[in-house]
Amino acid sequence: MTIRVLLADDQNLVRTSFAMLVSSAGDMEVVAEAGTGREAVELARSARADLIVMDIRMPDLDGIEATRLIAADEDLAGVKVLVLTTYETDEHIVEALRAGASGFLVKDIRPAELLDAIRTVAAGESLLSPGPTSRLIARFLLAPNTAPKPALGGPSELSERERQVLALVARGLNNAEIADALGLSPLTAKTHVSRIMGKLGARDRAQLVIVAYESGLVIPGTV
Repeated sequence: MTIRVLLADDQNLVRTSFAMLVSSAGDMEVVAEAGTGREAVELARSARADLIVMDIRMPDLDGIEATRLIAADEDLAGVKVLVLTTYETDEHIVEALRAGASGFLVKDIRPAELLDAIRTVAAGESLLSPGPTSRLIARFLLAPNTAPKPALGGPSELSERERQVLALVARGLNNAEIADALGLSPLTAKTHVSRIMGKLGARDRAQLVIVAYESGLVIPGTV
């Protein structure tokens, strides 16, 4: 199935480069390009993209607010947002995840990594891997913050097995790795993740990571 991609970035050169790269992949196509956050929201509604590659810093409406509007639109419930940042230490990354993004990329990634990231997020996985990136996110998630957070449930609503699965999701493991770690079949691991998302009201795995860190189920520095 072809992945329909919307590119949102205020730099023409960046959009053109990404468009050429995405169009070169046999399993995806660029259906629209936006130069501002507001334009990205409008095109998300009209172009019916599966995934939006969203720059954080844009005029008119920044990528975080644009992501929040897209995530809140019931008609766009299946649309995934992959945010871009110039620096990996950008604290806005966490706000983008809280707003509903499914992951983030640093702009200087290799071309193949961008394509893999699009496939990963389009498939419903969060783009959060173990190591420094997860520790960065954990630090900002647990820091005092007055920004609105998703109205999600907490781990207390889960069974012990589901809490184990959630902790592994927060550490960046995919379904196959979770299955291996807990001695489950991949299908059972996938079923657990789906049930957890349903119980917590999470739209994707990225929000599960937020719940795990903010509830203290996963402690910074342990990933």
